[in-house]
Amino acid sequence: MSDRIILQRIAVFAHHGVLAEEERLGQRFYVSLECILDLTGASQHDDLRRTVSYAMLADLVGRVATQSRYKLIEALAEAIALEILAVAPIVHEVAVTVEKPGAPVRAIIEGVSVEVRRRRT
Repeated sequence: MSDRIILQRIAVFAHHGVLAEEERLGQRFYVSLECILDLTGASQHDDLRRTVSYAMLADLVGRVATQSRYKLIEALAEAIALEILAVAPIVHEVAVTVEKPGAPVRAIIEGVSVEVRRRRT
């Protein structure tokens, strides 16, 4: 399957991280999604019911990223991926990338990111 819905760099402000300062102050994260699904029905019939709403996916990311606190961005990415698979049965596979531009490391970096890829079994 090669059809994809891609959302790039959804910005959220949340309190994830290992350090106490990250919990207290919070910081910006960017989340990108790549959902793999069959878009034939949606494209041939111009029918929203045969696809996944971009707005719903963006709202889901914001909700999951702000309702719980995770020490690791790996755990945040996993939670988002599993929630997408739970609420969108048409999605066969999802890749979630979480970027942390303000990662507290002793180097000059643009940021760090993780990607998890989960599929229906």
